[in-house]
Amino acid sequence: MGKKKLTIEDIFDDDDFGLLESKVKTSTVKTDEERLIDSFKEINVFIDKNEREPNKSSMSEYGLLAKLKNFRENEEQKKVLKPFDRHNLLGYVEMEKQSIDDILNEDDELGLLDADNDLAIFKFKHTPRPEDRADADFVAQRKPMKEKDFEKYEKMFLKVHKEIKEGKRKIKPFTNIEKNLHVGDFYLMNGIMLYLESANLKKDEVDLGSGNRVRLEGRTRTVFENGTYSNMLYRSLGKQIQKDGKLITNTYDKIEQDLFVNSGLVKEEDVQSGWIYVLKTKSTKKELTEIKDLYKIGFASGSVDDRIKNAKNEATYLFADVKKIATYKVYNRNADKLEILLHRFFANACLDIDLFNEKGQRLNPREWFVVPFEVIEETILLILNENIVHYEYDTEAQRIKLKE
Repeated sequence: MGKKKLTIEDIFDDDDFGLLESKVKTSTVKTDEERLIDSFKEINVFIDKNEREPNKSSMSEYGLLAKLKNFRENEEQKKVLKPFDRHNLLGYVEMEKQSIDDILNEDDELGLLDADNDLAIFKFKHTPRPEDRADADFVAQRKPMKEKDFEKYEKMFLKVHKEIKEGKRKIKPFTNIEKNLHVGDFYLMNGIMLYLESANLKKDEVDLGSGNRVRLEGRTRTVFENGTYSNMLYRSLGKQIQKDGKLITNTYDKIEQDLFVNSGLVKEEDVQSGWIYVLKTKSTKKELTEIKDLYKIGFASGSVDDRIKNAKNEATYLFADVKKIATYKVYNRNADKLEILLHRFFANACLDIDLFNEKGQRLNPREWFVVPFEVIEETILLILNENIVHYEYDTEAQRIKLKE
């Protein structure tokens, strides 16, 4: 019987020692760009875990902080890293623009741009038409702030971080937009702290299919701790925080803890508890008429007019009639606590003179303050949005400034 001829397949199959097996060697050496991206991803992971940027508190954090600083100062590296910047650490980055020809001339491995390809892939059936999209779907792009403009906010963010570390503030879940989203408060969104500085809100009636519903909407001014700001819609901002964020509680001392503030957003169930008022004396006493910017600041649970109608017979009004300069509606507040807070804030500007009435009685008024009216107005707004805790009054400069 003749010997069977061996085929090529027989030869390869008869390889008991695996001499014909070969493995493709892959290079494990990373490129400079890959190492750069890995370093940046380390910072992302740190923020995911700690919900803040690295600082100088430890050597490991200091290393990440130094890397982040270098990334922010290197425009070429920023272009490489921006696609991986999910915490918006790099701010706005001017990317190289491509023309339509550049895009079409790139490799089209899947042949999606072939002329004979089924054009049905470009027909969107489930995406709403632009004219059907509500304005509320718009989310404004963040824009970088000038370094000089950001300085005052940076101090606030650093102070809040310190208060969180000291346990004076807590990080809690964000559960309800209208209940939790207030002007003057701080929040975390994608690991970045933000400050809701202002909101131009109004009530809108929305058709939800099952019936109409009235809800708040409007543009906000929101400042982020990485030096950017945006004018996101109120509800868009709230939804983003609700999805990927937390609220940061406020901190108060014993008096401030009893104050309830709803950031000027008045609801039907809110109860008006009184008025903040600012008065000016009509006294003709020389020692009073010579004092510029002398005002009484107080709180009335009832009518201010009723409160001051007998002013000329009361020591608290300097035994003289008064002129009503301004009044502000107040909701859901403890009158005594609020009045103490106001008086304590302007304590160093309190009127300090001895007066005598027509009967020779001595009085030392303690509820009158030498403060410009515009400063008083600014202070009241800070109280309404809970931000008063970050500021103090400079009597020499006659202005409000951030606490050191």
